[in-house]
Amino acid sequence: MKNLANPADAATLRTRIAALQSTDQRRWGAMNVAQMVCHLADAFAGPLGQHPMRPSTAKRPPIPLGFYKWLAFNVPAPWPRGVRTIPEMDQQIGGTRPAVFKADRIRLFARLETFTRFSGPWPNHPIFGAMNANEWMRWGYLHTDHHLRQFGR
Repeated sequence: MKNLANPADAATLRTRIAALQSTDQRRWGAMNVAQMVCHLADAFAGPLGQHPMRPSTAKRPPIPLGFYKWLAFNVPAPWPRGVRTIPEMDQQIGGTRPAVFKADRIRLFARLETFTRFSGPWPNHPIFGAMNANEWMRWGYLHTDHHLRQFGR
């Protein structure tokens, strides 16, 4: 399974991020491409303690959290669209607001690099709860892939 601990998988995501253009149009969702770049940078900064991150107040799925996490990380299907993020990662509420697209993308590259080298301790994920390093690396790949697909990348 693809994850950020695998250098080839991380390199593939970096290539896809580098291909983003400020004019890319979303295929679904509410974020524009500049907001998405900042959202991903914030999402990587959260577990590093560089951006606030609190547990989600969204309604929990009707299945046990461990099984929900297992499904999200192991079923070979794209993540569902329309899942709301926590306010701290929402660029219209508490997330970092876009400034200069190229500079924001450079910040995303830097945070991705720091995230892949981080050795912990790992905090709880706002939705999935307690996660180990392998789960965080899988989440990082899947979350980034989800949003790159959102913009056709």
